[in-house]
Amino acid sequence: MTTTSRDSFTGKFGVIAAAAGSAVGLGNIWRFPYVVGENGGGAFLLVYILFIFAIGIPVMVSELLIGRRSQKNVFGAFRTLAPDKPFFMIVGIMGVGAAFMILAFYSVVAGWTLEYTYMAIGDNLLDKSSAELSAFFESFSESTAGPIGWMVLFMTLTAGIVIGGVKKGIERYTKILMPILFVIIVVLCINSAMLPGAGEGFAFLFKPDFSKVTGSVILEALGQAFFSLSIGMGVIATYGSYIQKKENLLNTAISVSIADTLIAVLAGVAIFPAVFAFGINPSAGPGLVFETLPNVFNQMSGGYLFSVAFFLLLVIAALTSSVSLLEVVVAYFSEELKMNRKLATVIAASVITGLGVVCVIYDKVFTFFDKTSSNVLLPLGGIFIAIFVGWVLGKAKTKDELEAHGGKARLVGFLMIILKVIAPIAIGIVFLNGIGLL
Repeated sequence: MTTTSRDSFTGKFGVIAAAAGSAVGLGNIWRFPYVVGENGGGAFLLVYILFIFAIGIPVMVSELLIGRRSQKNVFGAFRTLAPDKPFFMIVGIMGVGAAFMILAFYSVVAGWTLEYTYMAIGDNLLDKSSAELSAFFESFSESTAGPIGWMVLFMTLTAGIVIGGVKKGIERYTKILMPILFVIIVVLCINSAMLPGAGEGFAFLFKPDFSKVTGSVILEALGQAFFSLSIGMGVIATYGSYIQKKENLLNTAISVSIADTLIAVLAGVAIFPAVFAFGINPSAGPGLVFETLPNVFNQMSGGYLFSVAFFLLLVIAALTSSVSLLEVVVAYFSEELKMNRKLATVIAASVITGLGVVCVIYDKVFTFFDKTSSNVLLPLGGIFIAIFVGWVLGKAKTKDELEAHGGKARLVGFLMIILKVIAPIAIGIVFLNGIGLL
């Protein structure tokens, strides 16, 4: 099933940097902190981490395994591994469709991060009051020309990386961007920890109050854990197809999950001590990053530098994720429609940019893409990926692939139980909740 001419990652660090870059995105640094804030802090964090290891890692292993065993894009993978079960090819198409939808609206939000980085560099955020910051965000996000311009620039950057291929594009740049992202967030954490009154923020984040754990908090934590790892959308399967046989897939999944969780927690460490130090409401919602934090930086010594660093961090996180989403579509176009990479990248990026323009102009399209991908395509993709490996591919082939690096596949029996029963039920609950049936 191997293809000798197929591009691949050169080694373990490249694999982890690329896959972690896919998982680490605006969901970690923009969404995760405000979701933690809205759901009671430490107790939510604990439940979230539990689901990462109990559900997230097994499903990620499954997706990596599907990609590497087939050596194909997410659609071609199911066709190759189960040619007599055409239903699963639909699952592959769902992955490609999800990548289209997600990147269309994601690139719009990513464009906001470019605008805010530009504003921060120009020192145009620190002189605004809280009311002025809220008014600016509302005015900018609801306008047309500015968001479209920044979104087009962001997609151009994304396409420029993807067009270089796996080794010379994706791996090369994620090896650079991920360490930079880590350094920036650590510096922000150190600064936040030194603020007077920061201890209250640490207590909020790390001291669980289990009285706040409700059914909705558990569902929110499970959903955040699942979506944070980029599983169910074809990204991990696509990247898995570029992983060489010498790499241990279980260790890769664990490393990526730890990196993803660490960045999310560090984002909380960077944000909550500062939020509490300056008396800001931690449950400020989606506007926490774009409306609330600039006000925090405004009151902080060295606020200009930290403001620039933070929004640059958002840009890098968004870029590493957008690259992986575009690669899902490019791999499909290249392998199934027989396009060369350059043409496939240009067409895919152009179509997605066009959809992004529609998302800017029509809020309902933005919301439709967001809700459909997050609440329908991703959970369904995750359920069927788990079922496919657990029931169709089976224990013997799973064990064979996990031992391809020459080591012993431990806990395969336990993995099968999770994939056959626990993961489909858990993700199914998220799906039912997402569509309003729970």
